[in-house]
Amino acid sequence: MYLNLFSPLEQFQVLPIIPFRIGAIDISITNEAVIIFILFFFSFLLIFTLLNSNSTLNAVPNRWQSILEVIYKMMLSLVVDNVRDKQGEHFFPLVFSVFMLLLSMNLVGLIPYSFTLTSHLIVTFFLSLAVFIGINILCVKRHGIKFFCLFLPPGTSFVLSLLLVPIELISYVFKPVSLSIRLFANMMAGHTLLKVIAGFAFALMANTGILFLVHFVPLLILIPLFALELGVALIQSFVFSILICIYLNDSINLH
Repeated sequence: MYLNLFSPLEQFQVLPIIPFRIGAIDISITNEAVIIFILFFFSFLLIFTLLNSNSTLNAVPNRWQSILEVIYKMMLSLVVDNVRDKQGEHFFPLVFSVFMLLLSMNLVGLIPYSFTLTSHLIVTFFLSLAVFIGINILCVKRHGIKFFCLFLPPGTSFVLSLLLVPIELISYVFKPVSLSIRLFANMMAGHTLLKVIAGFAFALMANTGILFLVHFVPLLILIPLFALELGVALIQSFVFSILICIYLNDSINLH
């Protein structure tokens, strides 16, 4: 189905920028791939700058350093409070990296004419699936066969376990699905709403008289909605990280 310029779903199209195919395999460079490359480039640039031996962090932090320190302390506190284990801080790099990756992908999507990676279910699903598989490998490595205690609450009778084990198993398997759908749905809905209101404003702008003056109303509405979407981008990244910490705690302590 063709999506025209004013369609609210047009912004989610994956478009080939440099088409390239090898037989039946399509390895074209798309707008989605370009955004990923840009994000990883700036991420490595930031890490290289911070780890460079010739540069040190300021004793009196500047504005950007203060923001990084706040995020660092917030995520460290999140991991320590939710992963109740003596070695809980060992998982801080994982949680911090996922949070920064999601936050950057969400914020880049707010830039006009960019691409929102987290508005695609396949991106959020494979990210949550990769983390989920890693958590399960950690749990099996630490507890072995006791891993299956996750599906059987302690003190459960045999008859009741026949009902509870399938329910617990299904809910456990659907954890990465719920993680991905939550993030995908929130980002896609917010960006669609912004595009609908912006398209309505431009449609009014094309008219004359009173309709032209009315177009300022939806434009003014876009300001608080954009601020709300900015908050959603931060909150959804934070919620994703919290749930990872909770799943880690459950796997480590077999809750």
